[in-house]
Amino acid sequence: MEETNKTSYWPMMIAIFLGSFLVSLGTSTINLALPFLMKSFSANLDTVKWTLTGFMLAMGTMAPLTAYLGERFSYKRVYLTSIVGFILASILCIFSINITTLIISRIIQGAFSGVIVPATMAIIYQAVPKKRQVSATSLWSMASMLAPAIGPTLSGFLIQYFSWQSIFIINIPIGLIILILGLKYIPYFKLNVPESFDFKGFGFIVLGSLALLIAFSEGGVLGWTSLPIIFSLAIGVILLGIFVYRSLSMDSSILDLCVFKYKKYSFSVVVYSIVMMSLYAGTLLTPIFLQNLQHMSALDSGIILLPASLCMALAMPIVGKLYNKINSRIIIMTGILLIALGSFELTHLTVTTSKAFIIVWMIVRNVGISFCTMPVTYSGMTVLPKAISGHGSSVNNWLARLVSSLSMAIFASLLTSRASMHVTSLIKSGKAHIVAQSTGYVMGINDVYFVSFIIILIALPFSYFLNNRKVKTRETSKEVA
Repeated sequence: MEETNKTSYWPMMIAIFLGSFLVSLGTSTINLALPFLMKSFSANLDTVKWTLTGFMLAMGTMAPLTAYLGERFSYKRVYLTSIVGFILASILCIFSINITTLIISRIIQGAFSGVIVPATMAIIYQAVPKKRQVSATSLWSMASMLAPAIGPTLSGFLIQYFSWQSIFIINIPIGLIILILGLKYIPYFKLNVPESFDFKGFGFIVLGSLALLIAFSEGGVLGWTSLPIIFSLAIGVILLGIFVYRSLSMDSSILDLCVFKYKKYSFSVVVYSIVMMSLYAGTLLTPIFLQNLQHMSALDSGIILLPASLCMALAMPIVGKLYNKINSRIIIMTGILLIALGSFELTHLTVTTSKAFIIVWMIVRNVGISFCTMPVTYSGMTVLPKAISGHGSSVNNWLARLVSSLSMAIFASLLTSRASMHVTSLIKSGKAHIVAQSTGYVMGINDVYFVSFIIILIALPFSYFLNNRKVKTRETSKEVA
């Protein structure tokens, strides 16, 4: 078995790497295509944006189901079946005859994506030998960071020289490579097979997650105090509250919340969620600044952000090497301080800020994120027994989707309110309307970056508990042919 692990490690990791990459590519290439979709289907932005929103909603609601499916059918079968589903959904996207069929196809694609990401993480912690899990986690994290790095630039190139369909066509060869390698090199693992499917629990968590995700996505549009948003938030909280209560009182739940009995895992989830909030702050604010205030094209702004994204991806293997040599809490705290430093410097933006300034401090922020993501994920997952590692992965990814939607909604609403306040104040002080508009908006962006600076510092005390001491776990898994 050891020799098999050695010879199959890299082909297996390529299959896992490409799966994580494929999903991240699916979320990062669609943004630049929105104007082309509006023109192609004669649709408005509010309709077309559901090609992204629907994808993210489906992805977030399906993540909790992965643990049950993986234990029932094996993570290999679930992963490869989801890849097939992703390819078929991509084909449906290519041949969509109107915007409605494209949105439906993207929702299907998102549903399979929601299973792919936690499945790949679970495979790492079940199939990869313990001594290689750090490097495997680094590669997994690198894949999820590399796609957003090249996604906008790749999307701009494909759309400019081919068509919007090409951003879906590229999914097919990548998916086929995954299937070929995965079928041969990813092993089967059978764990604690659930006796029955918790339909009620599934309903509570899916509908609850969906209600919250819709509220987070539409709160900035309809208004956070509007009746539909308040109702959606209330329904989401109630349903998820019922799910948590049932899960804690059941022996077999669709999502085993006993993972939170492991304090180190709980701390890792908190830190990871905060780091993701910081990541999405930069994802939202910097493109808005470059395109709306410095009047760059989407492709040009993507090129400006490319160095930071590439540095974030390329730093992952370095972090993996450091993890085995330095206490992980030092790595994580260094990452948090780098994120804080970059965020603080980006609170000093002006309309005339140079491209070099943005590139440098975005690199600092993104390298800090690299220093956090892999060590935080690995520190939490490594304390879980193999039997519940799938649940740990599902919980982590489910919460990441909720946090990403919530943070984007909060930051967008905060930007709107603060920018409006500053614009009004500047006009009252005698500034010309055009000057007040641009200056006020930049001040609003600076304010939101300052909020993200404060938020990331909250992660510091929690990161103290994420060291890489050896922790014994119960091994309850059994490999089967």
